[in-house]
Amino acid sequence: MKNQDANDDSGTRDLIELDPRNLKGLAHPLRLRILGALREFGPATSCGLAGRLGESSGATSYHLRQLAAFGFIEEDEGRGTKRERWWKAAHKSTYFDERSFGNDSESTALGAEFLRAVAGAHAARTVAWIDGLPDSSGAWRRAGAISDYALRLSPDELRSLEAELAEVIGRYRSFDPAEPVVPGTAMVAAQVQLLPRFPEAEAAPDRG
Repeated sequence: MKNQDANDDSGTRDLIELDPRNLKGLAHPLRLRILGALREFGPATSCGLAGRLGESSGATSYHLRQLAAFGFIEEDEGRGTKRERWWKAAHKSTYFDERSFGNDSESTALGAEFLRAVAGAHAARTVAWIDGLPDSSGAWRRAGAISDYALRLSPDELRSLEAELAEVIGRYRSFDPAEPVVPGTAMVAAQVQLLPRFPEAEAAPDRG
Protein backbone atom coordinates (compact mmCIF):
# COMPACT_ATOMS: atom_id res chain seq x y z
CA MET A 1 0.00 0.00 0.00
CA LYS A 2 1.44 3.38 -0.98
CA ASN A 3 0.56 6.88 0.07
CA GLN A 4 1.95 9.95 -1.59
CA ASP A 5 1.03 13.48 -0.67
CA ALA A 6 2.58 15.89 -3.14
CA ASN A 7 2.58 19.62 -3.60
CA ASP A 8 5.15 21.64 -5.51
CA ASP A 9 7.28 24.29 -3.78
CA SER A 10 10.39 25.64 -5.44
CA GLY A 11 12.05 26.14 -2.06
CA THR A 12 11.96 22.46 -1.12
CA ARG A 13 13.63 19.23 -2.12
CA ASP A 14 11.60 16.71 -4.05
CA LEU A 15 10.76 13.79 -1.79
CA ILE A 16 11.03 12.34 1.70
CA GLU A 17 10.41 8.63 2.08
CA LEU A 18 8.92 7.42 5.33
CA ASP A 19 10.65 4.67 7.30
CA PRO A 20 10.02 3.20 10.77
CA ARG A 21 12.15 5.94 12.34
CA ASN A 22 10.80 9.14 10.83
CA LEU A 23 7.21 7.89 10.55
CA LYS A 24 6.91 8.42 14.31
CA GLY A 25 7.19 12.15 13.64
CA LEU A 26 4.29 12.27 11.19
CA ALA A 27 1.73 9.77 12.49
CA HIS A 28 -0.42 12.48 14.07
CA PRO A 29 -3.43 14.21 12.48
CA LEU A 30 -2.39 17.77 13.38
CA ARG A 31 1.14 17.27 12.10
CA LEU A 32 -0.23 16.09 8.78
CA ARG A 33 -2.41 19.21 8.59
CA ILE A 34 0.50 21.49 9.48
CA LEU A 35 2.80 19.92 6.89
CA GLY A 36 0.05 20.10 4.28
CA ALA A 37 -0.58 23.78 5.02
CA LEU A 38 3.11 24.64 4.71
CA ARG A 39 3.28 22.87 1.36
CA GLU A 40 0.10 24.44 0.05
CA PHE A 41 0.38 28.01 1.35
CA GLY A 42 4.12 28.40 1.89
CA PRO A 43 6.13 29.42 4.98
CA ALA A 44 4.27 30.39 8.14
CA THR A 45 4.65 31.00 11.87
CA SER A 46 3.05 28.94 14.63
CA CYS A 47 0.53 31.76 15.21
CA GLY A 48 -0.32 31.97 11.53
CA LEU A 49 -0.83 28.22 11.33
CA ALA A 50 -2.94 28.25 14.50
CA GLY A 51 -5.29 30.78 12.92
CA ARG A 52 -5.50 28.91 9.64
CA LEU A 53 -6.09 25.49 11.23
CA GLY A 54 -8.27 26.56 14.15
CA GLU A 55 -5.77 25.36 16.76
CA SER A 56 -3.95 27.00 19.66
CA SER A 57 -0.51 28.48 18.99
CA GLY A 58 0.86 26.28 21.78
CA ALA A 59 -0.29 23.14 19.96
CA THR A 60 1.05 24.24 16.57
CA SER A 61 4.35 25.33 18.13
CA TYR A 62 4.83 21.95 19.78
CA HIS A 63 4.04 19.97 16.65
CA LEU A 64 6.21 22.24 14.50
CA ARG A 65 9.17 21.36 16.73
CA GLN A 66 8.37 17.67 16.37
CA LEU A 67 8.14 17.94 12.58
CA ALA A 68 11.47 19.79 12.52
CA ALA A 69 13.14 17.17 14.73
CA PHE A 70 12.24 14.47 12.22
CA GLY A 71 13.31 16.51 9.19
CA PHE A 72 9.90 17.25 7.64
CA ILE A 73 10.18 21.03 8.02
CA GLU A 74 12.92 23.58 8.63
CA GLU A 75 13.26 27.19 9.69
CA ASP A 76 12.91 29.82 6.98
CA GLU A 77 15.81 31.90 8.21
CA GLY A 78 15.26 34.59 5.59
CA ARG A 79 11.92 35.49 7.20
CA GLY A 80 12.56 34.80 10.88
CA THR A 81 13.15 37.41 13.57
CA LYS A 82 14.20 37.24 17.21
CA ARG A 83 10.55 37.26 18.22
CA GLU A 84 9.06 35.13 15.48
CA ARG A 85 10.16 31.87 13.86
CA TRP A 86 9.01 31.06 10.36
CA TRP A 87 8.83 27.48 9.13
CA LYS A 88 8.75 25.90 5.68
CA ALA A 89 8.31 22.40 4.31
CA ALA A 90 11.62 20.66 3.65
CA HIS A 91 10.29 18.51 0.78
CA LYS A 92 7.69 18.70 -1.96
CA SER A 93 6.10 15.36 -1.18
CA THR A 94 5.94 12.42 1.20
CA TYR A 95 6.18 8.81 0.05
CA PHE A 96 5.08 5.83 2.13
CA ASP A 97 5.10 2.18 1.10
CA GLU A 98 3.84 -0.03 3.89
CA ARG A 99 5.27 -3.12 2.17
CA SER A 100 8.82 -1.97 2.93
CA PHE A 101 8.27 -1.97 6.69
CA GLY A 102 8.55 -5.71 7.31
CA ASN A 103 6.26 -7.67 9.59
CA ASP A 104 7.19 -6.51 13.09
CA SER A 105 4.17 -5.45 15.10
CA GLU A 106 5.46 -2.00 16.08
CA SER A 107 6.12 -0.89 12.50
CA THR A 108 2.82 -2.36 11.32
CA ALA A 109 0.88 -0.54 14.04
CA LEU A 110 2.68 2.73 13.33
CA GLY A 111 1.98 2.43 9.62
CA ALA A 112 -1.71 1.80 10.29
CA GLU A 113 -1.84 4.83 12.60
CA PHE A 114 -0.35 7.01 9.88
CA LEU A 115 -2.78 5.74 7.25
CA ARG A 116 -5.73 6.38 9.60
CA ALA A 117 -4.54 9.97 10.01
CA VAL A 118 -4.29 10.34 6.22
CA ALA A 119 -7.75 8.82 5.75
CA GLY A 120 -9.17 11.19 8.37
CA ALA A 121 -7.65 14.18 6.58
CA HIS A 122 -9.10 12.99 3.26
CA ALA A 123 -12.55 12.54 4.81
CA ALA A 124 -12.46 15.97 6.44
CA ARG A 125 -11.49 17.60 3.14
CA THR A 126 -14.36 15.83 1.37
CA VAL A 127 -16.90 16.92 3.98
CA ALA A 128 -15.62 20.51 3.82
CA TRP A 129 -16.19 20.51 0.05
CA ILE A 130 -19.73 19.17 0.48
CA ASP A 131 -20.47 21.76 3.17
CA GLY A 132 -19.33 24.52 0.83
CA LEU A 133 -21.52 23.47 -2.10
CA PRO A 134 -24.64 25.46 -1.05
CA ASP A 135 -22.63 28.68 -1.09
CA SER A 136 -20.75 27.97 -4.31
CA SER A 137 -21.73 29.42 -7.66
CA GLY A 138 -20.68 29.70 -11.27
CA ALA A 139 -18.28 27.27 -12.91
CA TRP A 140 -16.90 25.93 -9.63
CA ARG A 141 -20.28 24.65 -8.46
CA ARG A 142 -20.18 21.76 -10.96
CA ALA A 143 -16.40 21.37 -11.15
CA GLY A 144 -15.80 18.87 -8.35
CA ALA A 145 -16.57 15.16 -8.23
CA ILE A 146 -16.88 12.21 -5.87
CA SER A 147 -16.79 8.96 -7.82
CA ASP A 148 -16.84 5.30 -6.84
CA TYR A 149 -16.12 2.50 -9.32
CA ALA A 150 -16.30 -1.24 -8.66
CA LEU A 151 -13.52 -3.08 -10.49
CA ARG A 152 -12.31 -6.67 -10.46
CA LEU A 153 -8.54 -6.64 -10.92
CA SER A 154 -5.45 -8.71 -10.31
CA PRO A 155 -2.69 -7.26 -8.07
CA ASP A 156 -0.64 -6.42 -11.18
CA GLU A 157 -3.59 -4.65 -12.80
CA LEU A 158 -4.20 -2.68 -9.61
CA ARG A 159 -0.58 -1.52 -9.51
CA SER A 160 -0.78 -0.58 -13.19
CA LEU A 161 -3.94 1.45 -12.55
CA GLU A 162 -2.24 3.26 -9.67
CA ALA A 163 0.75 4.14 -11.85
CA GLU A 164 -1.44 5.41 -14.70
CA LEU A 165 -3.50 7.61 -12.38
CA ALA A 166 -0.35 9.04 -10.80
CA GLU A 167 1.02 9.85 -14.25
CA VAL A 168 -2.16 11.69 -15.25
CA ILE A 169 -2.31 13.71 -12.03
CA GLY A 170 1.38 14.53 -12.35
CA ARG A 171 0.68 16.46 -15.55
CA TYR A 172 -1.56 18.89 -13.68
CA ARG A 173 -0.25 19.36 -10.15
CA SER A 174 2.76 21.70 -10.46
CA PHE A 175 2.49 24.98 -8.56
CA ASP A 176 4.60 27.27 -6.39
CA PRO A 177 2.85 28.70 -3.28
CA ALA A 178 5.27 31.64 -3.30
CA GLU A 179 3.95 32.88 -6.65
CA PRO A 180 0.76 34.95 -7.03
CA VAL A 181 -2.40 32.95 -7.58
CA VAL A 182 -3.35 32.75 -11.25
CA PRO A 183 -6.80 34.33 -11.74
CA GLY A 184 -9.52 31.76 -12.31
CA THR A 185 -7.68 28.94 -10.52
CA ALA A 186 -8.11 27.37 -7.09
CA MET A 187 -6.49 24.62 -5.07
CA VAL A 188 -7.88 21.21 -6.03
CA ALA A 189 -7.35 18.11 -3.87
CA ALA A 190 -6.97 14.99 -6.01
CA GLN A 191 -7.55 12.09 -3.61
CA VAL A 192 -6.85 8.66 -5.09
CA GLN A 193 -8.01 5.62 -3.11
CA LEU A 194 -7.63 2.12 -4.51
CA LEU A 195 -9.01 -0.21 -1.85
CA PRO A 196 -9.03 -3.93 -2.64
CA ARG A 197 -11.39 -6.20 -0.78
CA PHE A 198 -8.87 -8.81 0.23
CA PRO A 199 -9.69 -12.30 -1.15
CA GLU A 200 -9.10 -13.85 2.29
CA ALA A 201 -12.07 -11.88 3.62
CA GLU A 202 -14.28 -12.83 0.65
CA ALA A 203 -13.45 -16.53 1.02
CA ALA A 204 -14.07 -16.69 4.78
CA PRO A 205 -16.76 -19.27 5.60
CA ASP A 206 -20.11 -18.10 6.85
CA ARG A 207 -20.20 -18.94 10.55
CA GLY A 208 -23.69 -17.59 11.11
